[in-house]
Amino acid sequence: MNHIALKMLMGDKGKYFGIVMGLTFASLIMTQQPAIFLGLMSRSYSFISDVGLPDIWVMDSKVQFVDDIKPLQDTELYRVRGISGVEWAMPMYKGLLKARLTDGTFQTCNVIGLDDATLIGGPPLMLDGKLEDLRRSDGVIVDIDGARDKLGKPSLIPGGQPVALKVGDSLELNDHRAIIVGIAKVTRTFQSQPVVYTTYSRAKSYAPRERKLLSFVMVKAKQGQDPAELTRRIRDNTGLAAYTQAEFMTLTYEYFMHNTGIPINFGISVLLGFIVGAAIAGQTFYNFTLENLRQFGVLKAMGTSNWTLLRMILLQAVLVGSTGYGLGVGLTALFGYLMRHSILAFKFPWQLLLFSGTGVSLICVFAALISIFKVIRLEPAIVFKG
Repeated sequence: MNHIALKMLMGDKGKYFGIVMGLTFASLIMTQQPAIFLGLMSRSYSFISDVGLPDIWVMDSKVQFVDDIKPLQDTELYRVRGISGVEWAMPMYKGLLKARLTDGTFQTCNVIGLDDATLIGGPPLMLDGKLEDLRRSDGVIVDIDGARDKLGKPSLIPGGQPVALKVGDSLELNDHRAIIVGIAKVTRTFQSQPVVYTTYSRAKSYAPRERKLLSFVMVKAKQGQDPAELTRRIRDNTGLAAYTQAEFMTLTYEYFMHNTGIPINFGISVLLGFIVGAAIAGQTFYNFTLENLRQFGVLKAMGTSNWTLLRMILLQAVLVGSTGYGLGVGLTALFGYLMRHSILAFKFPWQLLLFSGTGVSLICVFAALISIFKVIRLEPAIVFKG
């Protein structure tokens, strides 16, 4: 009977491919859009995850997410260093400054100032040059994406691609000369702005004159010290906000989830993909069943039970569902692979396979149910009607 069910399903190739394409489209939308959404959300806290050494981030109590900088006085650094359980505490400057390029245009950059002595908080991967070169006069390190694109030198050919910056090139940061001493690989930020690393003292000279310039204090807990307990002690003793790395990432993630329209926009896209896929697959599968009612009637007249017919329809639904799901997921993976070097955010964890698989399964169940009800109520006598 399974062989008969498959022959019935593939007998009309047009309807068969119509069902498969409908499910492929639904699977593609329900996998691709969440993957882009997750990639975008992961960029919101990418700067935190790139800085791996500190256990705790200390900041002003009013900070809502990583780019919501509310500077502190430098004296707060020494207060944090004096708390029991702190192995070390280092300053960090993070701010948006305008860079003047060789052609006179301006580009806003994320400027990161690292502790002059230790350079803790530097880029995770150096592609050219060394982190220690930041101690050279006017030295800065630029991320590779910014060096190739937004900070690149004008092309010699009109309309051509920018010429990537390299070690030895220079630019201006807030009217201060900066010499590129290294190129680094960092995770793209939410705004995809270029990232420039320098020393803390040099970053303060680049920044506009303010009384407070300390953005974060990065803290390492002593061996055996519970980071959660240390964060509570820092809060109680300083009145500042203190978060573990995971807590700070969650704080940033939840800010974007609750204060932007990104989740709603992507949610609507996924819902529309589900509805359109269900409509196409359900209608096509139902029409397929109507066209084969006489064959189902013959099987019933020959004594085939409703349970056997039910199994045949479920087999057909599972086959088209598996095929459509596989094609949709495969196209999503291909899309992510082709976009891996572009500015597009894309993150494809295994949980998305379960999410889209559940969606496709619901569509297949819906399509099968409307056909099952029609077949179960079918009278075998239909085969004897003209």
